[in-house]
Amino acid sequence: MIEDKGVLGYGTGRRKTSKARVFLRRGKGEIRVNDRSLEDYFGRETASMIIHQPIDLIEFRDRLDVEATVTGGGLTGQAGAVRLGLARALVQYDETLKPRLKASHLLTRDPRSVERKKVGLHKARRATQFSKR
Repeated sequence: MIEDKGVLGYGTGRRKTSKARVFLRRGKGEIRVNDRSLEDYFGRETASMIIHQPIDLIEFRDRLDVEATVTGGGLTGQAGAVRLGLARALVQYDETLKPRLKASHLLTRDPRSVERKKVGLHKARRATQFSKR
């Protein structure tokens, strides 16, 4: 369970259908997602790289602990949601970090989501195969 004691910053991130609540605390650089370690929860190296982008940019990797609660979507969307929430939490923690994070497009929500399937098509855009005869 997340405690409110010692929270330095809070940010909400969204990506595709995933939502993340991210809390910053003083610590040694530990990242926990849904009460599990980052490597244990995601497993993929790319997800870890995505989440570490805001911290690596401002060189706070071993100063702050990050605790995230993520729901919905898949692992890629969840990693993107945590990244956005972490960047927003860092801005709340220190407003002077905003220009660097914004220049790297880490404060921009990715608007892409899955396009819905249309009637008469196999997928969103895939039509039936054309037969001349």
